[in-house]
Amino acid sequence: MADGVLQLVCECKHDPWGKQGKDSLAGRLWSHMPGAGELDASETYSEVLSFAKALPLQIHPDKGLAEHLHAVDPKKFGDTNHKPEIAIALSRFESFVGFKPLHQIAELMRLKPLEQFMPTREDFDDGALRQLCETLLSLSPDTVSETITKLQDTPMPQSGDHQHIPSLLDRLNKQYSKFDNGNLVATLLMNYMVVEPGEAVCVPADSIHAYLSGDIIECMARSDNVLNTGFCPRPDRDDVTLFAEALTFKPHSPRDSLLPSKKSAIGLKGRSIEYGPPFSEFNVLGVTLSPTETEKHRVLQSPSILVVTQGSGKMNVGDGTAHDIGEGDVYFAARDAELEMSTKTGLTLYRAYATF
Repeated sequence: MADGVLQLVCECKHDPWGKQGKDSLAGRLWSHMPGAGELDASETYSEVLSFAKALPLQIHPDKGLAEHLHAVDPKKFGDTNHKPEIAIALSRFESFVGFKPLHQIAELMRLKPLEQFMPTREDFDDGALRQLCETLLSLSPDTVSETITKLQDTPMPQSGDHQHIPSLLDRLNKQYSKFDNGNLVATLLMNYMVVEPGEAVCVPADSIHAYLSGDIIECMARSDNVLNTGFCPRPDRDDVTLFAEALTFKPHSPRDSLLPSKKSAIGLKGRSIEYGPPFSEFNVLGVTLSPTETEKHRVLQSPSILVVTQGSGKMNVGDGTAHDIGEGDVYFAARDAELEMSTKTGLTLYRAYATF
């Protein structure tokens, strides 16, 4: 790493929710790695994230809960950090992120198949939503199935964003069966979001989420802690009461889950955008160059990881060393690396850097 950058050789995971063969962008990018070989059309390739069906319904504990869980069960919860994350869409990206506005949930829960699950409280507030979420996650498989069947025969309210619920239930039933509690929690309580390439979603610590389909660049704080309660085998699910107690209720609308990007002053030629989440661990730069364009980044004074997702070009380092870069290439850059990118045909890359 004499010139301040080091090319990394990465593996690709094969989770069952991943896309198969060449349909997986993660797989296609990985196939450019040295020694990767041909993609297997029958194999799933999942990370860098490409997914054809819903990932587990999950939250990542905040620092206080992470410290407690690590002390109680260090084998399962291997660190004491939180894990807020962002997801930048590389293709059309569908997800369930955070809870719907309370009035929309209350309206849905007045439907005949659902009214029995509504908490007996005077006001439907976040406390009642916590109780409702725990109730739905605790239903027996037969009750889940019966409720879904009745819902599919029930007209949805015309107000609010409810018309997609029957089709989403049908998709999730085919992926995880009518017996999965996650079907009810995701479609009834959570924001269903669709974002296009270049747009991003932000998931704070303790925020409920389940990504549904697409290809994304995901960046997160340094932790592996997770609590799962749906869209996974029942033996792999965590304690529902613990899950419900850990929930946070911000954001509470799809608009607030979007992470805007802005032009970054780090890009000295004005061709870099920056995704800056509202927490201190990292930011992500996105660089898109048309043919013959160049971009130069000022020295970050922070370590960074660079991933090329499309096209090819050159990366010049401050000492005059040049690297040919192309799809699937991953580099680590030292804190004092001075980088300049150029292309003859077009180039897209993302650069995540530490901000603490």
